[in-house]
Amino acid sequence: MEFNNAQRAEVLITALPYIKEYCGKTVVVKYGGNAMINEELKSAVMGDIVLLSLIGVKVVLVHGGGPEITETLAKMNIESRFINGLRVTDAETAQVVQMVLAGKVNKSLVNLLENTGGKALGLSGIDGHMLEAKPISEELGFAGEIINVNTSPIEDVLDKGYIPVISTVGCDNDGNVYNINADTAASKIASSLGAECLISMTNISGILRDKDDPSSLIQVIKAKDADKLYEEGIVSGGMIPKVQCCVDAINSGVKKVFIIDGRIPHSIIIEMLTDEGAGTMFV
Repeated sequence: MEFNNAQRAEVLITALPYIKEYCGKTVVVKYGGNAMINEELKSAVMGDIVLLSLIGVKVVLVHGGGPEITETLAKMNIESRFINGLRVTDAETAQVVQMVLAGKVNKSLVNLLENTGGKALGLSGIDGHMLEAKPISEELGFAGEIINVNTSPIEDVLDKGYIPVISTVGCDNDGNVYNINADTAASKIASSLGAECLISMTNISGILRDKDDPSSLIQVIKAKDADKLYEEGIVSGGMIPKVQCCVDAINSGVKKVFIIDGRIPHSIIIEMLTDEGAGTMFV
């Protein structure tokens, strides 16, 4: 569909109140799912983030990289094991996680953002002891839960006009490295920064009342109603921890949290700068 210049101008004017709302505010984007694998979607995400940065939004990009970790471990003949969706992480696996996330994935995203016209700087949770962690349980090894977020490195990068790109690797005072769940890390970082909103990119269109009916999308959920969704089975399985991260962020002061469909090109812009939206909003 072709747009004439008047229609293009109308689109920009429609976005104006949203630009005013978010200009100067901090927005944390948790990047994962198909949008990390498909090259066209990856390019669209980078474009969205650079656009937000250029209109004055302080964007913080938090990423995981589970499939890349699994692929690298397989090449090294190391088996991947999971308990309740969390990777069992022995000392050797923790080193691979650090190598893949803080090295390969992080730097490729920084490069993409720079090539799209943005200014980006790669960080890991180890830098400045940003993500201090402890073991979740003995059986999960070096899979960690965050006990403290040092926001100074992130704020320093934002103040210099760069987009911080954060890999979810944690550390402790004994020199151990921890594999941190990206949803949890993004929630904790958004809360600690006092972010205006957190955007979680997933492979679903949002929270559906009926998982087989796309038209049953729930557009707005109050954090206090989340338990009811668990009880009714509307949110189940692997979505429970994702939704709980959204609820935790709201309860910790983040004003809005969005679960959006990362399979839709430019879903970040659709959610933030249009009347339509592209997922479910938690308030």
